[in-house]
Parts: sequence; C-alpha cells; structure tokens
Amino acid sequence: MRRIYPEFAYSDGPRAGCWWDQTCDIPSRPALTGDHICDVAIIGGGFTGISAALHLAQAGVSVSVLESEYVGWGASGRNGGFCCLGGGMLENAALEKAFGRQGRDEWRHAEMAAINLVDGLLKRFNIDADRHSEGETQLAHRPRDFEQMRKKVDDYAETYGFEVQLTEKADLEAQGMNAGFHGALTLPVGFAINPRKYVTGLAAAAEQAGAQIFHHSPVTDIQRDAGGFDLRAAHGRVRAKRVIVATNGYSSEDMPDWLAGRYMPTQSSIIVTRPMTQSELGAQGWTSGQASYDTRHLLHYFRLMPDNRMLFGVRGGLMATAGSEARAIRRARADFEAMFPAWKQIETPNTWSGMVCIARNRMPFVGQVPDVPGLFASLCYHGNGVAMGSYCGALLSDLVQDKVPQRVYPKAVQRPLAKFELGRFRRAIMPFAYAGFALQDR
Repeated sequence: MRRIYPEFAYSDGPRAGCWWDQTCDIPSRPALTGDHICDVAIIGGGFTGISAALHLAQAGVSVSVLESEYVGWGASGRNGGFCCLGGGMLENAALEKAFGRQGRDEWRHAEMAAINLVDGLLKRFNIDADRHSEGETQLAHRPRDFEQMRKKVDDYAETYGFEVQLTEKADLEAQGMNAGFHGALTLPVGFAINPRKYVTGLAAAAEQAGAQIFHHSPVTDIQRDAGGFDLRAAHGRVRAKRVIVATNGYSSEDMPDWLAGRYMPTQSSIIVTRPMTQSELGAQGWTSGQASYDTRHLLHYFRLMPDNRMLFGVRGGLMATAGSEARAIRRARADFEAMFPAWKQIETPNTWSGMVCIARNRMPFVGQVPDVPGLFASLCYHGNGVAMGSYCGALLSDLVQDKVPQRVYPKAVQRPLAKFELGRFRRAIMPFAYAGFALQDR
C-alpha cells in the first residue's frame, strides 16, 4: 500500500480511546485464506462497502467483503454519528453552474434520500443504534452568522421543501442550548446514532442475506484480465467479475493507481465526557439532545447523548502522528472548555481521532473508475458519511450489476475526482488552507 500519512494514522493508536468501542462488540470473522470466487469483491468494511454488500446480497449476487482490520475500524466506527444532510461542499449556485438546475435538484434530493435510507435500514433490520435528536441544529458563533441564517430560511424551503426553525439568542437558554451562541437554525431532518452499532447491525444483515465478510484481510494487489479481477491478500486470493473500492479516507494511492492524488484525508478528533448529572447539566444550561454544530469553517460538532455524556468534535488535525494527535486532543479540550465553561472540571476519559475525506472538486464520486471496466469506487463524503456513504453503497449495488439505479444518481457524483495540486505531497496545501479558515472564523 502507498498512503500519504505516517503509519501511525493507519494504526490502532488514533482510535485507542474510542467510546464507541465500549458500547458494542464486533463479531469475530475469519481472515481470507485460500482461493475464493465471487461475482463482486468489495474492498472496505465501512458504511459504503457494507451497504453495497447488503444490497447486492439481497439481489442474489455473490459478494465478498475484504476489510483490512474489522467492520467499522475506520471512520465508520469512530465518527460523530450525525446522520444528516451533506456529503458535498458545493452551494446551490455552484451546483447549478456545473450541472444545471436539474443536477442541483438531483443532489439535494439524494441528500434527503440518504437520510431516509438509513432510517429505513434501522427500522427494517431492527438495529438499536441509540437514535436520538429531532433533526439537527446549527448554532451561530457570531452575530453576523445568525443574520445569514435569517436570509437562508426561504432557501431551505425552496431547496428541500421543508421549513426550518430560527431561534433567537435570547431564547437559546430556554431550549437548553446555553453556550454563548448568537442564535440557531434547526432543520427537521436527520438524527444522531451510535455509528458502531449501526455498521455492526448492517453487517449482520448483509451476512444474513448471504454476503461473506473477511476481517484482517488487507488487499495488497488488484490485477485485471479479460475474465475479471484477481485480488490478493496476505494469505488468500479472490477472483471476482467486478470490484468495488470503498476505502474513503483510508485509501491507498495505488489501490487502484487512478486514486493517486485524487482524495485528501484530513483529521477529525473527538472527546467524550463521563455521564453528567442533572445538576451539572443545569450549571451550564445545556440540556438539549440535539445533534449540533457551529458556523465555523473549522467547525465544532457536539451532542448530548442519551446517557448524558457530551460528545464534542473538532476539525483541523493535519499531521496524524502521535504528537499531532495529542495536540489535536488538547485543542479539542480547550475549545470544549471555552464553549462550556461550567464543565471545565468534567472529565473526558474518551478521546480519539479519525480521517474524513475531501475531494478537490468538493463532491463525492460514485461510479466506474475511468478506463477500468468493472472497477467501481465511492469516496469523499466530506465528513458526512453516515447517510451519504450508506446511500452511495446502495447506488453501487445497482451500478455494478449494470442496472439503471433505482435511486437518484446525481450528475454531481458521476463526475470523476480531480487531482489535487502537488500530487502525493498535497498535504502541504492544507496548513495554508486551514490558516485561512481560522482567520475567517474570527
């Protein structure tokens, strides 16, 4: 494998303190050994790969998932658990310019459909993922941000067909959202979940439908010939007619070669408090269970979970070494204390980091890898992979069978990923970009 971060980023080190790991056991599964044959081989056991496996198996397709560690080891088992709108970073004007009004509307419809897909999967397979939060809430960290929210109310109605709720600064405390913000905008769609419980339940459903899932089976080589593909792992081989690459921020530059320079993993770090008492919650004035985030470019995302632990996440880590990991966690703790000063003495025993994945053209890619018939990929969800990753996996299940997708397949995600400047050294761009974002957030 040829990855762009130090080995620490791809080790157990960044996820060592992950709270989700204490909430749900992952079933033991064998590593790939010997020779196997299937219709579709999937590289990656996260939301995208497992969703694709489930939908393919339900269609009667033989499918094998090759996961380098275990289901949910990557971002899918360590994220903030926000099932919400998102996945791309283009605003309506940019979407319409690039893909026309129809293309813009397709993407927005897909965002809604992605949330509905996860909702349906949770219900259909009776997955208890600690669901809570009625929609999601964005909080204005500056007065001018709230004024921008006012101007966007009609845009949400026109874009998505729903009404949003504005909350003035003076009313935030009454709603249990006292943290120094200048107002809020609440969307009526989306919810929060335990991502590890969700992906674990999804994998169980995929296996029940007939999918094979192999743990500790990193793919080291993909070879294509006239009859299909050979995938090599340390102790086995899979022969498949079609292949799906679903590795997102944990991708390799040579798996396949086309990916080189076309995705940017970047760090996101999370801290989780111990359970708090009602008295402690009241001291800060934050009692809301809403999945929330602020208006910063380098945003904070946070939510009070059903057992009264507060999850608090930050964007911005760039190096992914043991030292940078420690610095990112310290910054997360400092930002947490600044936002919730009454909780300065509240312990945060669980801390961890993981990789989100962004694209140069700021939208995901879902489709066939250019010039490699039979090889498909989906990645770059910009930190919103719970819903969009699940949805794109379902899209891939149709595409890999040469079916016209039953779901909305936006033109915006059919466009191949563009290359970042500086190729494999593209990480050098990010400190300058993040410095600019930090200045804008003041």
